[in-house]
Amino acid sequence: MQALDPNTAFSPNAVRSVPFEESPNPNKQISDMARDVASEFSATTYASSMVRGIIQLTDFVLMTVLGVVASLIVGGGYLFDMQIPLLLSMLGAGIFVLFLLAADGYQIHALNSVAPQIGKVIGAWTLVTILFLLINFLSGTPLEENRSWLGLWFIVGIGASGVARAIESTLILRWKNNGRLERRAVIVGGGKPAADIIQTLESQDGNDIRICGIFDDRDDERSPAIVEGYPKLGDVDDLVEFSRLCKIDMLIVTIPVTAENRVLQMLHKLWVLPLDIHLSAHMNKMQFRRRTYSYVGKLPTVPVFAKPIAHWGSLGKRLFDLFFATLALIVLSPVFLITAIAIKRDSEGPIIFKQKRLGFNNEEVVVWKFRSLYHNQSDQTAKKSVTKNDDRVTPVGRFIRRTSIDELPQLFNVLSGTLSLVGPRPHVSHQQTNNRLFEEVADGYMARHKVKPGITGWAQIHGWRGEVDDEEKLKERVQHDIYYIENWSLALDFYILFITPFKLLSQENAY
Repeated sequence: MQALDPNTAFSPNAVRSVPFEESPNPNKQISDMARDVASEFSATTYASSMVRGIIQLTDFVLMTVLGVVASLIVGGGYLFDMQIPLLLSMLGAGIFVLFLLAADGYQIHALNSVAPQIGKVIGAWTLVTILFLLINFLSGTPLEENRSWLGLWFIVGIGASGVARAIESTLILRWKNNGRLERRAVIVGGGKPAADIIQTLESQDGNDIRICGIFDDRDDERSPAIVEGYPKLGDVDDLVEFSRLCKIDMLIVTIPVTAENRVLQMLHKLWVLPLDIHLSAHMNKMQFRRRTYSYVGKLPTVPVFAKPIAHWGSLGKRLFDLFFATLALIVLSPVFLITAIAIKRDSEGPIIFKQKRLGFNNEEVVVWKFRSLYHNQSDQTAKKSVTKNDDRVTPVGRFIRRTSIDELPQLFNVLSGTLSLVGPRPHVSHQQTNNRLFEEVADGYMARHKVKPGITGWAQIHGWRGEVDDEEKLKERVQHDIYYIENWSLALDFYILFITPFKLLSQENAY
């Protein structure tokens, strides 16, 4: 058949825009079996790519430090009559990592066995030493100047890296045994297609895919209760709730792409989840372009949605948050003190107002703010938005709300990891506008929970902050939040953080 491009039929915009008759019920209860399975997979997993990267970084830093220390002890580290032990140590460490990469020395499935790894380490480090001797000869550097340094570096390098490998192998074996290094998948769609996919995945050598269960809207002979030993845990609406109770990594949709409408209906419900979503190409008769395929193990798939801010991006964003939140707390400490004194003198009640809001993956988090309303009129559920000239707001509260000083205690939320500096603003559960729930008003509203909420965001610097008194305001916020999620980068976070103070000064719609 003619090659097709699924990016046309199954693009994110196409999925989000397709109408469907029934929305997922946020109050729907999943079965006891599904809840038990979810609890089994509640522990966080470690991405293999990050574990490999950390081991590579450890090798580089360890060998660099040992090279410098060896130079401090016995001297050496000369090249062209210049003593540059740090640069030479970094060069040697970098080449060591490259040699190990070439020898598959960072494959997770092999790292849990110590002896072969020690052999690869000795081989790679020996090659580095020989290469340095060759550099010595070609550069005309007398060998006497570097002999002791290279000898000591060679010996302590093998010893230290051997110990490191033993520790790393022990940890990796333990993580493998308790499921921390597995990739957890849920199959959407049952019957024979699901059975074929399970057989394909489980027949692979070194398989790291853990199938957590099957979800299917069908309830007839085409979708039996058990497929290849895995139970059907519910329908697609159940899957939305299930994925919020456990830590899973991906969804594999088995429905043929020829059933385009059914696939689009299903993906419309699932794209709000912070997961990788793949369409299985295992059973399809259509032939896509080769560049379209991705592989889960050896299973060919068509990727539709990718988890936003994953792996190294997540680590980079966390370090970004910790650095700038700590810096802000230090710089703004006088503002914290003055604000606390002003609130205490202005009205009775606590200085800090705590409120439960919805965070990443729709989980409930407690958000801190400076109290801006009279204590006896505090609104924990946000049933009534604060409006202009609202008599519930204290005199000090009007100022700190207008300048967003009331949000500053959320820097402690950032340090604790419940919020990020930049992201969609967290809302209270079941919040309404014009007597309609936010998720009923704005299509894709729940997709805001695919990332951690933030103190400021793309919507806020474009003027969409403050009171939500009509549906269009909410829709604009949601569209800006989705744009941020789909275009995230550390540079974008930095831009938003930098521009926020200037935008707050010119906005008039925060009361």
